[in-house]
Amino acid sequence: MEILTGNWMLRIVTFNANGLRSAAKKNFWTWFDNQKADILCVQELKGQQADFSADVLHQEGYHVFMHTAQKKGYSGVALYSRQQPLSVQVGFGNEEFDAEGRYVRAEFEKFIVVSVYFPSGTSSEDRQEAKYRFLDAFAVHLDSLKKYNKEIVFCGDVNIAHKEIDLKNWKGNLNHSGFLLQERQWLTDLFSKDWVDVFRLLEPNKEQYTWWSQRGQARAKNVGWRIDYQIATPAFAKKAVQTYVYSDEKFSDHAPLVVDYEV
Repeated sequence: MEILTGNWMLRIVTFNANGLRSAAKKNFWTWFDNQKADILCVQELKGQQADFSADVLHQEGYHVFMHTAQKKGYSGVALYSRQQPLSVQVGFGNEEFDAEGRYVRAEFEKFIVVSVYFPSGTSSEDRQEAKYRFLDAFAVHLDSLKKYNKEIVFCGDVNIAHKEIDLKNWKGNLNHSGFLLQERQWLTDLFSKDWVDVFRLLEPNKEQYTWWSQRGQARAKNVGWRIDYQIATPAFAKKAVQTYVYSDEKFSDHAPLVVDYEV
């Protein structure tokens, strides 16, 4: 990622690995190396940095920053960058969720990139309530980032499908975590307050999913959800020129989301 005068292309990839070791075994890194990405945001590492071999960590050519969970084999996020950031923040200052390893922020000269993993509420009512607490806390945190006076993009598994176009079986999921009205309204409110869903900006009508249940033949039948996002401030979102989801190979129950920005 060279910062020169004039415009240059910045490629950002976000990917929920559902276990970095598992994704590495499924040839994720072979695909990734061919993308020539500048920044990679990874969620659901499912391990501590010391747990990962050099082959699994695959950090050659990148500066790597991780936020791992206190609970072993759970959650965890990372941010890979070709360029050394000006500063890095691990965790967003919330004791409950920082213990779960959900946030890394890297500040560059012209912009800020965040790798973030929102909680899922599917396992219990308690976890759904935790998800709502996270949404409240994270909204406040996003407002606090305005002090930097820089463009921002946050990338990750948000665990919410925003609209009917964003999941195949929306009628059957109206009362299920990930498509509850309160969750969807959180995104609606966000997108009305100076944040942009970059994929949907470039592909307003495309039925594209990033996650498929492991049950049945969901992936083969493309019965999926779009819950992985790159969400940016408006001026940064306008710099996006191309996006795609790569689902030809199965590295995880999620597929990587790629966006190119002309910055």
